[in-house]
Amino acid sequence: MFTLEQIKQAYDKVKTETDFAIYIQELIDLGIHGYDTFITDGRVVYYGDTDHEVSTAKKYEQLSVAATANKERFIESLVMHEGGQTDYYTFCQQASQSGIAKCRIDIIEMTSTYLTPEGDPIVIEKIPV
Repeated sequence: MFTLEQIKQAYDKVKTETDFAIYIQELIDLGIHGYDTFITDGRVVYYGDTDHEVSTAKKYEQLSVAATANKERFIESLVMHEGGQTDYYTFCQQASQSGIAKCRIDIIEMTSTYLTPEGDPIVIEKIPV
């Protein structure tokens, strides 16, 4: 069973894109299948074998999520963020305003899926490793 401390130790080693691939392999070695990052409060829930889960604390006050998803607006925000034009919190604010409630990272499939509060996928990206 994995712990938040083990995850933090693995994450603290990430300094470059090459390190990210090693980080993902360490998560797999720990038995982690994926994790959900809640755009609404910054909390992360890691899940793995035998329904084991661990969760971080909330990182900021609750953001409200737009009732209707705006895929085009979200993609614009995502491209800006991936291009280094926004910080993480700004991206989360923009995502919530576009109707995104969480991001699910599937380590087995190597995908990142952005979801509405109802769990509908809006954007699915392949994670480059």
